Amino acid sequence: MKYNATALLFVICALFAFSSTLATSSSTQSSASTQTRTPVVVELFTSEGCSSCPPADAFLLRLEEQQFVDGAEVIAIEEHVDYWNHDGWTDPFSSVEWTLRQQDYASAFKLDGTYTPQIVIDGHEQFIGSRTREVSTAILQNSRNQKCGVSIEQVLAAQKQARQFDVSVTNLTGSTPRDSSEIWLAITEKGLHSKVDRGENAGKSLYHASVVRWMHKIAVANEKASPSPLIAQASVKLNPTWKIENLRAVAFVQERQSRRMLGAASVKLAR
Repeated sequence: MKYNATALLFVICALFAFSSTLATSSSTQSSASTQTRTPVVVELFTSEGCSSCPPADAFLLRLEEQQFVDGAEVIAIEEHVDYWNHDGWTDPFSSVEWTLRQQDYASAFKLDGTYTPQIVIDGHEQFIGSRTREVSTAILQNSRNQKCGVSIEQVLAAQKQARQFDVSVTNLTGSTPRDSSEIWLAITEKGLHSKVDRGENAGKSLYHASVVRWMHKIAVANEKASPSPLIAQASVKLNPTWKIENLRAVAFVQERQSRRMLGAASVKLAR
């Protein structure tokens, strides 16, 4: 069978154009999918001294790295409590600050006490860390909630080991009446791990999702009185042992009494 050279060239060009269109369309859809993800803050209260915690740590790490919940941008925050430290292993990432924060949640959720591993989603739902299906479902549902706008800008700081941030909050609507909305800033570090030689996890190498290194309230927002956008500023002195390339700044708006989060954002720190 003979082919007309001009016709054959036309077919080849048409096929090339079609494949290029498909690639562009696929890239555009992928980019749009990423851009439309809604930030959902997933806090894990954990401890390297707790034998039931490593699977929850691994699950949060997978949530953070793979981002497999459709429509959700999972912002992972591991908070290592200090009340397991008396059982033979002192968790190097633990702090009484995170224990106190967990106690605030226990009070808001009307729990009898604190426990590990505990996952808290957007400040208003809590689950045992091993209930992965329930957690994934709750993340999906929270990604569909209307959130206020939150953005973070890193600005030049005078000191080498310091970082300064401008946090912008817009569309602060839907807050609970007679409750105040607090703006929080956290610094988290990924890539942390430990080889545990004592306690319940003796002999294990433990790997973590982003661990909170620093977290403080930096402002209070009022739906009626605050300007839009509301700009809150904060300066953070970085510990020289933290690896800059693994640090992120996380900002979120959280109601003081209900603990519900109204919006969040995160950004990788510039070197």
